[in-house]
Amino acid sequence: MHHWILASLLALAAIPASAADLIDFWDTPRHGGNSFNRLPPDQAYFDALKGYGASWVRLSYDKWRPAGRDFLLGNADDYQGLAATDLKQLIAVLDRAHAAGLKVVITPLSLPGMRWSQNNQGQFDDRLWQDKRFWAQSARFWRDVAQALKDHPAIAAYNLINEPAPEKLGGLTEHASPGQMQQWYARQQGGARDLPALYRQLLAAIREVDGKTPVMLDAGWYAAADAFSYWPAPLADARVLYSVHMYEPYAATSAPNLARKRPYAYPGPVPFAGQVQPWDAQRVADYLRRPLDWAQAMKLSRSRLVVGEFGCMRRLPGCRQYLEDVLRVLDQHQMHWAFYSFREDSWDGMDYELGTAKVPWRYWQAIDNGQADPLPRQATPAFEPIRRRLQP
Repeated sequence: MHHWILASLLALAAIPASAADLIDFWDTPRHGGNSFNRLPPDQAYFDALKGYGASWVRLSYDKWRPAGRDFLLGNADDYQGLAATDLKQLIAVLDRAHAAGLKVVITPLSLPGMRWSQNNQGQFDDRLWQDKRFWAQSARFWRDVAQALKDHPAIAAYNLINEPAPEKLGGLTEHASPGQMQQWYARQQGGARDLPALYRQLLAAIREVDGKTPVMLDAGWYAAADAFSYWPAPLADARVLYSVHMYEPYAATSAPNLARKRPYAYPGPVPFAGQVQPWDAQRVADYLRRPLDWAQAMKLSRSRLVVGEFGCMRRLPGCRQYLEDVLRVLDQHQMHWAFYSFREDSWDGMDYELGTAKVPWRYWQAIDNGQADPLPRQATPAFEPIRRRLQP
């Protein structure tokens, strides 16, 4: 045998199984849940999600107790390197997910210059979208993460940032028309609010050390399903997934609605994009056509589209119908999805296993005391649209 052939075979044999072309995982529809917990999830947590039939979990760590100012980042004001203690904690959680048979999509809520508002005294952090110095720090951060995690067998993708919103303070109205979005982007290209350009820079940094792991990109305006409309092209990488989140009509599905004297009902007329519009199963389907139409125009396979989050307040009377209407569309188009959220221990609003009743005081007491969530969970009618579709 020629020496170069033998060397090639030995090199291939030395590659860990996890370094296979992980995009293959995404070639068939994958269904899972979001983990945005304040305490690092234990083995029972992942076993329970897998027990329902989930194949993946979208994992955020920003609520966990950090060694420094910001978990893993050290400090979002000035990234200097991964926090070693935090990285060790994250790897331990990845090990648990792998032991349960789940794939993981790592999803930071903060980047350098973009600290998640809930860790920032409720203030939206726009620095990343004003100063490309933070782009360079974010690229170093993601290169370091990829170097540390690229061979972990649980990893199925890197979701580069959760719900970016460079448009928010940049002069683009939420849910603007495609034409308005495209005009806005034409003015922003090359500047600090150019989201596709930021993603290209982060991806290039990752690919310096990791050529295999898929990368998941949220659309702008908080991952709105219509916010890919201004992207003139996908990224030049075959291992990229494009993700949107689905909470529209947000005025009905979100927490503030339940505090209204007369909450908006679903189905029913709800404010959206500056006017009151009727929302029902057909309107949901029409809205979710936006990323599908964009992908088709870009000649992207439907298997590269993800609905990375969707949900509604579990105590809203129309919530179960809303979940059913959203999932019916995702079924029809065979899209990947992850529901929000699974057994969240810091907020009960979209924890469907709790049914439709208020949580008891001991739930909030555990949060105040930094203790584990004490509430039992079970399959409820509110959870049924999701539970039924998680089954393999």
